[in-house]
Amino acid sequence: MTEYIPLSELPIGTVCKVVSVDVDNRELRRFSDLGIVEGTMMKSLMVSPLGDPVAYLIRGAVFAIRREDSSRITVERY
Repeated sequence: MTEYIPLSELPIGTVCKVVSVDVDNRELRRFSDLGIVEGTMMKSLMVSPLGDPVAYLIRGAVFAIRREDSSRITVERY
């Protein structure tokens, strides 16, 4: 059974694949520039000391994404 969850709920150290990105056109362009598109593999790495943002490994680079933004990205856990 496939489990789809918001990226914001992905446990640290877990690998996932992006299923959908539910944002407006301006934000979609920003996420696309970071490599966050359908089918992209990602891994959650660490949480900042205050709990937001979270660092993710995306296509060999590390990016910090705020919980507000990551809650609109649906992923499939691996």
